[in-house]
Amino acid sequence: MLKEFQEFISKGNVIDLAVGIIIGGAFTLIVNSLVGDIVMPVVGTIFGGFDFSNYFLPLSSKVTATTLAEAKKQGAVFAYGNFITVLINFLILAFIIFLMVKGVNTLRRRLVAEKAAQPTPPAPEIVLLTEIRDLLSKK
Repeated sequence: MLKEFQEFISKGNVIDLAVGIIIGGAFTLIVNSLVGDIVMPVVGTIFGGFDFSNYFLPLSSKVTATTLAEAKKQGAVFAYGNFITVLINFLILAFIIFLMVKGVNTLRRRLVAEKAAQPTPPAPEIVLLTEIRDLLSKK
């Protein structure tokens, strides 16, 4: 079992997956900043200058706060503004990942086309036999 685990860990796929997760976590922070600091203020301005993350509907008569954080302390709330922010965050992230995958696929297709266009060199045995034939034909 230990040997199988070592084989599993030593495969490149596990390392690639770990690197992908780490980069994904860092990339998520960038996208969260893009949405929270750049996109949502513009969207909020378009919709009346309010911060989307504080849009909520109180589900209890005890909730009288004007910010989501305070309202959650007072009781149950339907935080649709926070959901909209997360949804926009997801759409931006999905679009960026789509563009990255599209770029990689285009690059792969180009490399495959270039490789297919290059003639395959003959096997060393064929080259050697051709040279021997040419030498014999000269005698």
